Amino acid sequence: MNNNDQRIAAALDADDQAFLASLDSDRGMFQQIGDTWKGPLGGWAKLGFVVAIAIGLGLVYCVYRAMTADGTDAILGWGLSSLALLIMQGFLKQWMFEQVNMLTVLREVKRLQVQIAMLSEKDC
Repeated sequence: MNNNDQRIAAALDADDQAFLASLDSDRGMFQQIGDTWKGPLGGWAKLGFVVAIAIGLGLVYCVYRAMTADGTDAILGWGLSSLALLIMQGFLKQWMFEQVNMLTVLREVKRLQVQIAMLSEKDC
């Protein structure tokens, strides 16, 4: 850590330090996804994860039924169901990764806020 990082860490209050520690830059994808399960939208993130698992299982079942179906109507029905579930899965994953990106941006904004406060104190 360089001198600026140490000064910023000293200027943070306990809540800010705990928040930044929970969003360490060396965190992997699964840890960042786990971070979305905390906070005000944590319940929605958990629900989204459960729904994503259910959609994935439904997608596997629909693809299996489409491949083993007899007749074009059955193949078309199961194929379109598979396509619909695949699109639903894509939208849900997009929302989940937007939450991860929001936490990353929030961490950077918090750091910039502290740096600006330190610069304004230095100018006074």
